[in-house]
Amino acid sequence: MHTSLHWIAFNVFVVIAVALDLGVFHRKTHKILMREALLWSLAWIGLAVTFGLVLLHFYGRQPALEFFTGYVIEKALSVDNLFVFLVVFRVFAE
Repeated sequence: MHTSLHWIAFNVFVVIAVALDLGVFHRKTHKILMREALLWSLAWIGLAVTFGLVLLHFYGRQPALEFFTGYVIEKALSVDNLFVFLVVFRVFAE
């Protein structure tokens, strides 16, 4: 089941998702409220969970576990980066 077609389909899906996110859903500049940010975060997390379940179904437990592990680590590192940005902005604000 490891074919080039799967990689092509995955990359096409990612390009379409990014194009929809930037070109359709967020075309106009506006202040993002907490509710909207939460809904979009849940939508993208739900999409990642769905992808992981598809991996589990088609490729088995190990690839799905590797994906979920990488996803959780990446989420943790992105939250860590927020604290780094906060420190940098506070230093330059003085």
